[in-house]
Amino acid sequence: MTLRITNTLGLRLLQDVCHSFMAPAAISANTQIVRHRRTKHWNPKWKLFRRLKVMPVELPKFQERVEDLPDEEVVKRLKEQGILPPRPWIERQYFIHSTGAVFEPYVPPEGDGKVSPVSKQGAMQSVQFLQKKTTTMMAIRKVRQFEEEFDTPQFCKEAEKIYIKMHEILASEYKENLIDYVTERAYPEVIHNIKNKTLRWRYIKELELPRVVQARCTDVVSKENIFAQITVRFHTQQALAIYDRFGRLMHGSEIIAKDVLEYVVFEKHLSNQYGTWRVHAKIIPDWLPPREPSSLTFKKIVEPIEESQVTEDKTSETKVIEQNKEGEKLSLA
Repeated sequence: MTLRITNTLGLRLLQDVCHSFMAPAAISANTQIVRHRRTKHWNPKWKLFRRLKVMPVELPKFQERVEDLPDEEVVKRLKEQGILPPRPWIERQYFIHSTGAVFEPYVPPEGDGKVSPVSKQGAMQSVQFLQKKTTTMMAIRKVRQFEEEFDTPQFCKEAEKIYIKMHEILASEYKENLIDYVTERAYPEVIHNIKNKTLRWRYIKELELPRVVQARCTDVVSKENIFAQITVRFHTQQALAIYDRFGRLMHGSEIIAKDVLEYVVFEKHLSNQYGTWRVHAKIIPDWLPPREPSSLTFKKIVEPIEESQVTEDKTSETKVIEQNKEGEKLSLA
């Protein structure tokens, strides 16, 4: 007990440094109280990154109504978030690669390919062609502003190659490259009603050289966006046969060749540096009589046979067999 009291008194004397007579002894004993920060990291190397690790987030004000804010404040907040402010109009980019119709279509003269140029009707046709030739020459001159080496006979040869290639792709199974020879306007008309059918097309020869009968140029939307359309007359000999999905002949023949007279319109986007001549339409005159429709095939519907009819057929068969056996026995006797 006495030892405990002496220890407590000694500690009090050590703590009371100012008034105690043992101050030098206490300093030499290293009994000072030292404070330490336990929240500080021991390695100060990544001090900056530890500070940037915590990002303050500005929460949106859900109770605030956007309708009540002024337009300047709305635009300011959208710019802070990196969002472009909405415009009162809707603006969309589009590219016109082909026109939607034939501007000023050529009217073929009645009886073309059959009427002799010496006759009265043939002479009238040649006069009408000369009257429209001035407009055609002006359009060809416009085409030469974009294509300096444009030549009408050379273009007719190129048009014939495009015409043949289009029909070959159409008759084949792979029609992915058809859009390279046909415009977007003519594509649905070309592939119409050829599904589940087999086409056999053959180009035999040309009866007359293809020639340009009309050429027109026009601008779309702006004056710099110019399209050209050239109508070419083809008088050829071809063979066409169309088979249905069952392999039955629907139209034409692979052996019999026929004379074909067609007016095909070719179009090109002149303002486009990479534009090409493609088939745009085929002109069918109003005076042409309507063609006979092709014969259609349908799936035969098999009617279910009733049980009573089956039993009657079996009984009739057994009676016929018995009669035949009796006849054989009589003939042997």
